[in-house]
Amino acid sequence: MRTLPDGFFHLAVADPPYGFGGVAADGVRFGERFRRYNQGDSDMNRWDTAPDADFFRELARVSQHQIIWGANFFPQMPPCKCFITWVKTNIPDGFSMAQAEYAWTSLSCNARVWHGSSARTKDGDHFHPTEKPVALYRWLFDVWMQATQQRADAGQSLRVFDPMMGSQSSRIAAHSLGLDYYGCELDAEYFRRGCLRYERETAGLITQSDGQTIQQLSLF
Repeated sequence: MRTLPDGFFHLAVADPPYGFGGVAADGVRFGERFRRYNQGDSDMNRWDTAPDADFFRELARVSQHQIIWGANFFPQMPPCKCFITWVKTNIPDGFSMAQAEYAWTSLSCNARVWHGSSARTKDGDHFHPTEKPVALYRWLFDVWMQATQQRADAGQSLRVFDPMMGSQSSRIAAHSLGLDYYGCELDAEYFRRGCLRYERETAGLITQSDGQTIQQLSLF
């Protein structure tokens, strides 16, 4: 981010690690659970390290607007008018996972709420411990464009940045809306699998049982 000019991105959307150890109610670290799932092919046990204050300052500098998940875990975030709440419709009372998540935004519109499941139904390749739905990101981008009176189909090049791509839900959503997407991911295995998911969901790729991908061609 330090190589970029002020306000380069129109929007930055981030889901940073909260830094509370990644421990579920059952005492199992999410990173360990997913590392076992991935058969040790990535150093995922270090995923839950919260970013420092410099990260948030740089993110605000290089972007005109920001949406940051988990801001209730970051006391340095200033007050905001338009906070976002995601209500997870598949999480019952008493379950170990949170029933809702909160995001801080720099937008000046009223607070917004999105209801939707946290379970991925399109395929079973759930490889990231904090994956968010593509539909949630599409809705977030719509909220941002409405609040700032911008349109991706009005001859504008709207640049969206996600510094922690993870499973690349934000990238898939940006593609569907015609946004210019920029992203970063520290974990090489997350990046590899996220790119496969992006290709599969945007370019018609099919993953075979042997792990190889083939291009699905349209008949019409």
